[in-house]
Amino acid sequence: MNDTSNAPAIRANGVVFSYEEGTRALDGVDFLCGAGEFVAILASNGSGKTTLIKLLVALLKPERGTVEIDGRDLRSYPPKDLYQKVGLVLQNARDQLFAATVEEDVAFGPRNLGLHESEVQRRVSDSLRSVGAEGLGGRAIHHLSYGEQKRVSIAGVLAMRPSILILDEPTAGLDPAGEIDMLRLLYRLNRQQGITVVLATHSVDMLPLFADRIYVMKHGRVLQSGPPREVFADPEMLDRAKLRLPHIAHLLHEMKHRDGVPIDGLPLTVGEARRKLLDLIPPEIFYRNGAEGQA
Repeated sequence: MNDTSNAPAIRANGVVFSYEEGTRALDGVDFLCGAGEFVAILASNGSGKTTLIKLLVALLKPERGTVEIDGRDLRSYPPKDLYQKVGLVLQNARDQLFAATVEEDVAFGPRNLGLHESEVQRRVSDSLRSVGAEGLGGRAIHHLSYGEQKRVSIAGVLAMRPSILILDEPTAGLDPAGEIDMLRLLYRLNRQQGITVVLATHSVDMLPLFADRIYVMKHGRVLQSGPPREVFADPEMLDRAKLRLPHIAHLLHEMKHRDGVPIDGLPLTVGEARRKLLDLIPPEIFYRNGAEGQA
């Protein structure tokens, strides 16, 4: 029997998948996510990221290659065991929510496990609290805002107590404030509860703040993977993938290469950019401005 105690949370080796009409969606994809990591699959539409996610949760089966969860081949998992190990959150929350009220929806999974009703209610309360939706239990699903529906769909998955959370475009359809709130929620689940998070997205601006590693995909293949600093250090690769740098990095990239501003490296956040630019300002300017301000 193989020792899986130190196995990664998810490993895909040489995964190939084609749809019935002949479209090759994945072409030899390798993917690795360690336990407790926050990993992003970054790709434009049609690059295979959603197909990969469906293979990671056994909604699809690869033609070739293998997928392992905690060192165990995905094909050997009984569905009941898998659904308690890995939780999937769909892109459109309305495709995932079906009960009349929030409480009924979140309770559906635990009840299907045959848990005692007291444990079901405990899980419902804990899950809604984890996503900041503890006051929504009695609300009708169709009375929720889209952002609230997103949170409730995550709560329904968390009620199964998975160690791995996989999300397809979790920020899709949200305004900028809702997008950052969603990523902060996922980051809290990852850092405070130790849940492994894998998300597919084409949104680049917030990833440097949250992701441990990023996989960039195009046409069913991985173009590059690594920490955000390594991935975003290659603008040409991102351009080939029909992606872009985060806005602040793009601005500093343009200043460096078009205007000759001697910026060392490529800042990925506003804080980093501020420090880089302040380093370029002569100290006497600070002194003069300070003196003028006191005059």
